[in-house]
Amino acid sequence: MTSNRWVVSDLDGTLMDHAYDWSPAASTIRWLQQQAIPVIPCTSKTAEEVRLFRHQAELRDPYIVENGGAIHGDDGNGEEWTLAIGTPHAVLRPLLDQLAKDLGTALQALEDLSEAEGDALTGLRGEALARAQRRAWTVPFITPAAEQRGMLKQLASERGLQVVQGNRMSHLLGAGSHKGRALEELKRHQGKSDALVLGLGDSPNDVPLLEAVDQAVVVPGAQGPHPVFADAIASGRYQLAPAPHGEGWALAVREWLQG
Repeated sequence: MTSNRWVVSDLDGTLMDHAYDWSPAASTIRWLQQQAIPVIPCTSKTAEEVRLFRHQAELRDPYIVENGGAIHGDDGNGEEWTLAIGTPHAVLRPLLDQLAKDLGTALQALEDLSEAEGDALTGLRGEALARAQRRAWTVPFITPAAEQRGMLKQLASERGLQVVQGNRMSHLLGAGSHKGRALEELKRHQGKSDALVLGLGDSPNDVPLLEAVDQAVVVPGAQGPHPVFADAIASGRYQLAPAPHGEGWALAVREWLQG
């Protein structure tokens, strides 16, 4: 964490495509590490999932999990530290059932899906699915019908909670935790309040991150960027990566650092 420039990135749909392939970005990740520029995952994934990705990508930088629920890092001696920000899963899980009752519709949590259902929704199976289901700070659930989403968010807010929407699922979490706050907490923890941050994301749950960085980049999917970013891209407040997923990610990162 010696560099004053940080790359803070969502994973699913941004650095990775929807088959979890990040190979188009691999050489750029290696280049960043050679330049001692941290690559900091900021994701809805669990710590277990990110640890596996960090091992594969040979990253040693801190990482933000479960939509800002917690920050993890290594102290240099092989010991992991954790900064807890969010509301524990044990508190959130029964509240999802109460919200479903108030809304008058079922809200099916990721952890309750069968292997076949989880595979169909996420493309994960076996231990990979289990790692995604073992939550500490959020409760992912199948997004309800569009006409129910506004009421669900209102009901969650009344209980001191929030619902954010990702590509595949929605997520229930405490009102005070989000990706942007986690980034600010990480800066304080590292003594890097002046770090210049490139943030990259692709879905609505990335908005708090993109609002907290020095340069925000929206990485499009194969069908283009998420509509939630239309105004920010049109105004120039957010940049649009020139290609989907890992390819666009790599191009945007290199342009920022070489510009």
